[in-house]
Amino acid sequence: MREPDKQEEPLIGVTGPEGWYHIAWRCSRYALQRAGARVVRLTPRRRLPVPVLDGVVVGGGDDIDPALYAGLDDGTGSFDRDRDRFEIDILEDALQRKVPVLGICRGAQLMNVVLGGNLHQDVRGMRRHTSNRRTVLARKTVIVQPDSRLHGLFGAERFKVNSLHHQAIDRLGEGMRAVAHDLDELVQAVEAVEIAATGFRAGVQWHPEYLPYHKRQRRLFQALVDAAREARAAA
Repeated sequence: MREPDKQEEPLIGVTGPEGWYHIAWRCSRYALQRAGARVVRLTPRRRLPVPVLDGVVVGGGDDIDPALYAGLDDGTGSFDRDRDRFEIDILEDALQRKVPVLGICRGAQLMNVVLGGNLHQDVRGMRRHTSNRRTVLARKTVIVQPDSRLHGLFGAERFKVNSLHHQAIDRLGEGMRAVAHDLDELVQAVEAVEIAATGFRAGVQWHPEYLPYHKRQRRLFQALVDAAREARAAA
């Protein structure tokens, strides 16, 4: 049997901040390689043009500049405006070209902003049934819409996720729908309304890259890689 050619594997770009040691990048790379992809790290100083990529993961990190969605700085966030500009360029190009996109935490929020939505700057005062504790462990319950692609991937209506955020999606961006919420009704996942027309685009508020021991979380990366492989084959 012929060994698979590495060049036939889809190339996925993972965005993130500058700096050599970044655990989210390492965890995302592992998850994507396990799903059968080649992976490249992208930062404001380490760029690749979107046409070279078969898929994009926009990772977590600092808050998004509220000026990008007509918000006012409430003093609760720290911003990386160079990264904002860089990832907006990546997202605009990827969405236009229908390149498969997965947004993680900040990445889901930024994709929503790029599509015309906005954010809650600080949800800590909005919580009544969930904790504000930040943890990489799966401690928060999310409830998934049964008619969603996410439900089909995960095969469950309720499951546990981790939580490292204090911002969240408020008004949805164009062409997106909320498909998972926590017990306080805060948006925990979004996906394209018309996948056939837009290509794979989804965002989750949690960090699946930190949960490789959960089979359901691995399926999210596998879905992105499968979509990227299909898009590559069809090109």
